[in-house]
Amino acid sequence: MTTLIYRAVDEYGQVIDVYVSPRRDSGAARRFFHRALATAVVAPVEVVTDQAACYLRVLEEVLPEAWHRIERYANNRIEADHAQLKRRLRPMRGLKTNVGARTVIAGHAFIQNIRRGHYELAADSPPELRVAAAFDELAQAV
Repeated sequence: MTTLIYRAVDEYGQVIDVYVSPRRDSGAARRFFHRALATAVVAPVEVVTDQAACYLRVLEEVLPEAWHRIERYANNRIEADHAQLKRRLRPMRGLKTNVGARTVIAGHAFIQNIRRGHYELAADSPPELRVAAAFDELAQAV
């Protein structure tokens, strides 16, 4: 099963949204951009993607005022973040269903955001202990 992962990452490295789709077409791109914009606090000024043809049409429709960057190496931040996910998935031999993919990828993005200090959870903890401290705080809240 081929699964394509769309990821929205802000300028600070925080994962905004993750979208899993079986196809890479303008419909999937449109759904992803609408979801990411609904999740984001502010509308982006710049959008960085690879050179897929469907992005150009969808971005002109959804975000006509944003600058669409497609230069080489411009999407390294997203690819580097994606590499961490792939490192985690290799021992699992991939994901079998789209529902499982959505769950695992969203959970991975949540942990990455905690680890990078984007949430107020365990903000005063050292980076190497941040995830454990965040789960302690979450356990007390439940």
